[in-house]
Amino acid sequence: MKKTIFFLLLLSLILSFGSTKSAVPLKLWYDEPADGWNKALPIGNGRLGAMIFGNPAREKLQLNEETVWAGHPYNNCDAESGPYIPQVRKLLFQGKYKKAQKLANDNMMNEQNGMPYQPVGNLHINFPGHQNFSNYYRDLNIEKAVSSVSYSVEGVTFRREIFSSFTDDVIIMKVTADRPEQINCELHFTSPQTHSEKYNKNKIILAGKSGNREGIEGKIKFETQVKPILDGGSIVVQDTSIMIKNANSVKFYISIGTNFKNYKELSVNHEKEATTRLQAALEQDYDTAKNKHIHNYQKYFNRVELDLGTTNAAHKPTDIRIENYPEGYDPHLAALYFQFGRYLLISSSQPGGQPATLQGIWNHEMSPPWDCKYTLDINLEMNYWPADKTNLPEMAQPLFKLIKGLSETGQECAKTLYDARGWVVHHNTDIWRAAGIYDGAYWGLWQTGSAWLTQSIWRHYMYSGNHDFLEKFYPVLKDAAIFYIDELVKDPDTGYLVIGPSTSPENEYMEGITASFGTTMDNQLLFDLFTNVIRASKILEQDEPLRDTLLNLRDKLPPMQIGQYNQLQEWLFDWDDTTDHHRHVSHLYGLYPGNQISPYRTPLLFQAAKNSLKYRGDESTGWSMGWKVNLWARLLDGEHAYKLLQDQINPAILSNGEEKGGTYPNMLDAHPPFQIDGNFGCAAGIAEMLMQSHDGFIFILPALPDKWKNGEIKGLQAQGGFQIDISWKNGKIDSLKVDSELSGNCRLRIYNPIEAAGNAQLKKAVGTNPNPFYKTKDLKPAKISPKANIELIGLKKTYLYDFATQPGKTYKFHLK
Repeated sequence: MKKTIFFLLLLSLILSFGSTKSAVPLKLWYDEPADGWNKALPIGNGRLGAMIFGNPAREKLQLNEETVWAGHPYNNCDAESGPYIPQVRKLLFQGKYKKAQKLANDNMMNEQNGMPYQPVGNLHINFPGHQNFSNYYRDLNIEKAVSSVSYSVEGVTFRREIFSSFTDDVIIMKVTADRPEQINCELHFTSPQTHSEKYNKNKIILAGKSGNREGIEGKIKFETQVKPILDGGSIVVQDTSIMIKNANSVKFYISIGTNFKNYKELSVNHEKEATTRLQAALEQDYDTAKNKHIHNYQKYFNRVELDLGTTNAAHKPTDIRIENYPEGYDPHLAALYFQFGRYLLISSSQPGGQPATLQGIWNHEMSPPWDCKYTLDINLEMNYWPADKTNLPEMAQPLFKLIKGLSETGQECAKTLYDARGWVVHHNTDIWRAAGIYDGAYWGLWQTGSAWLTQSIWRHYMYSGNHDFLEKFYPVLKDAAIFYIDELVKDPDTGYLVIGPSTSPENEYMEGITASFGTTMDNQLLFDLFTNVIRASKILEQDEPLRDTLLNLRDKLPPMQIGQYNQLQEWLFDWDDTTDHHRHVSHLYGLYPGNQISPYRTPLLFQAAKNSLKYRGDESTGWSMGWKVNLWARLLDGEHAYKLLQDQINPAILSNGEEKGGTYPNMLDAHPPFQIDGNFGCAAGIAEMLMQSHDGFIFILPALPDKWKNGEIKGLQAQGGFQIDISWKNGKIDSLKVDSELSGNCRLRIYNPIEAAGNAQLKKAVGTNPNPFYKTKDLKPAKISPKANIELIGLKKTYLYDFATQPGKTYKFHLK
């Protein structure tokens, strides 16, 4: 008895302080139904999404399909705005900023500002007599992409299981009871769309079309078919519903088809699409369908494992864990949040489909916040930050497809608005790839959407080394650069080549004024775009004259500047306000996700960026805090990155009902309202704290916080085709494994000395890394204000190693 008590006390002590291996499954779970959308649980297969509420008496499945958007094919290149661009630029050059903004506001307002992503509708399943329940439990198992609900009523245990099948492309739900003939329920549809409903014993149908917006008629047609398969019992058809009586179990198959073919054409037979998918799904039994779905999902999800330890906190419901995270110690929740981000990306962005929107594929409103479309001045790009690094490169294919479409529609806007070659897109777009100015001049003057989007293409090449991919998308990169060749103009005051009118996204330097030129972010983006095209043209051995042109223009861009407050300037002029806590930190693009600012190559800019981030503050909108996790990781400050993670994994709903940036009970990110980019940003940030590969080497545990003293991560991807597994104890590497896919030199930077455990020939690194995927950028020296007095802070000692690799080989190391 004493031994048993001692063992239990020891186990409790281990859990309290964090065990090294986590046996807790990766689940979001709750002990009560969802009483609101931000408590419901998301399932998806890239195309079909559903929010599961789990109410015993009144289940609701809120349904989405990725192509149900308002409107129909269109573009919004407003020819009448074009003549005002040089006029606004002239006023800006003259320092008449208010007049420039007013001229732009009055004359550059588009009639079409983007179409919203919209819901299909709701499937309601009512269970009479289930209002009084006990033993309630619901979860979302992100190891399997399956959600479940269980509870008891009058001694009978009921269970629901639901998933959005990756293999059958339908949503499947199974309802069971542990006694026969206990399942009685009523099914009906509701939808905010213009629609019709049909109910019969074979299946129930919701048919509709998408909404109109800003003079653009909704022409997406959709049909939802639900087929119930009963074990025992019967179906009774009513005028506006069907009743299922006395069944032993019921399986529901939900199929949705639309007429969307591509952004230019709506020609698919939506009824046939829904019917064909439904019939195919019905040809196999439930267990087979479920197992195939799980297998397909896990081939992506299981590539990366993260263990940060487990405490007693991990055994509480997820909403309670979120409430306690800022002040408690729950490392498993950080790992769960990381893996939930990967789950969401797999579930909302699949090859062949559309990219994840501001809300992934989950939206219940006809006019959702920001139309639930694609915001290009940070948010869409942030959605895909985890893709390559967390070993989900296939999930970025929809993004590349969208960029290719924009390179086509953007040609019209380049010619119409700017009389330029190439292609351009501004700060927003939608499923129709509209490329013009959105939301008026205050927001929409930003010209460098194409420059940022194309960084995703180059980054994917840097991770994969896929020559065919680079060759396929090189014309997209090239034409983006050609637009800026035509659009760059000389600032008469400084002599630099600048883009203008533009903005530093969504921020103002005077009240009500965003219109500017030569902003730091624009300069950083163009430097990267030109550099990428120069390097791609060399790799592909083409366009030498273009390469020379871009080299010449790149040298004439403004350098980054350190202002009077020792900050990295946001604008061409030293206008920064140290009390500005704006959510966007656009001028820090060069630190992250860019790789221009380095603690080792550009220490002054590194310190200036750190000062800027301190001035901006920590708590903000959810996605902004997600960005800052990455920024502080790049600043090699694990404690501050962890503090931002605590700010993000923090209840978004306050006790008075008001909302702030943070995390909803269902672990979705709150701007507020819900925006999925914060989930993806934080997932990328956690990976960035553990491994970086952007600065000429692979940095192992660059920003490890004290709270994560022991842990293990497997499957992270580094540039140049390297896969990294890391295990650490007491904050030091215990073991390191490097798998090489492409061969070449592997350079490691580590805080502690290591030695090879196998066939690696480890040596001290000297000089430039010869691996072409680790080539760093040569920047102009920073321009420093005479009022600045910037002080460098010393960096922690590191060890730099090189070793040669061969494709398909594995190399192992341990602490020396």
